Amino acid sequence: MKDKGYSFPLVALAAAYCVALVVSNVIAGKLYQAPGGIVLPAAVWLFPVVYIIGDVIPEVYGLATARRIIALGFAANLAAVGFFVLTLALPAPESWAGQEAFRAVLGSTPRLLLASLVGYLVGTNANAWVLVRIKRCTGERWLWLRTIGSTIVGETLDSACFMSIAFLGAVPASALPAMVLAQAAFKTAYEALATPLTYAVIGAVKRAEAGA
Repeated sequence: MKDKGYSFPLVALAAAYCVALVVSNVIAGKLYQAPGGIVLPAAVWLFPVVYIIGDVIPEVYGLATARRIIALGFAANLAAVGFFVLTLALPAPESWAGQEAFRAVLGSTPRLLLASLVGYLVGTNANAWVLVRIKRCTGERWLWLRTIGSTIVGETLDSACFMSIAFLGAVPASALPAMVLAQAAFKTAYEALATPLTYAVIGAVKRAEAGA
């Protein structure tokens, strides 16, 4: 069988992408209180990495490859959820006291799971599409505009889908826009601060691909 020759940088990016996505969904149930009294899910520190890598891949490899990686991440997330459900369903011995703690960490409700999956699919695909469209207008110039502009669109749509599905009816509808904007603003600011890192990763990947 002929080797399709997938490059190591692309494989490494895909692996890091899937790990960041799956782990983000596991730690999302942990809340912490940020300075100023703002309560955020712990995943806000890791999930933006999904969008940073989601900028690198379409920038270097194009929209078609980005969509395949997004689908791969979705499949990895579904597989993880399936194993979580199976693990929680296995009967535990009466002498083991960790079942409820395990369930609290891994037992996401169907509504939260649906919210996460819909938000991910909408947000990441929008992020990749916007980045590629901006690049068609700017060429290789203004990388910061592509990464930050695409993140604003992607993270806002992601947050809007997640918050609407997860919390509509559970919190006042008037509070949802503020929750969406706060989460999207935090994640966008995170990526804006990480712009030098994004530049460095894109440059390293392009050099590695050129020398392959």
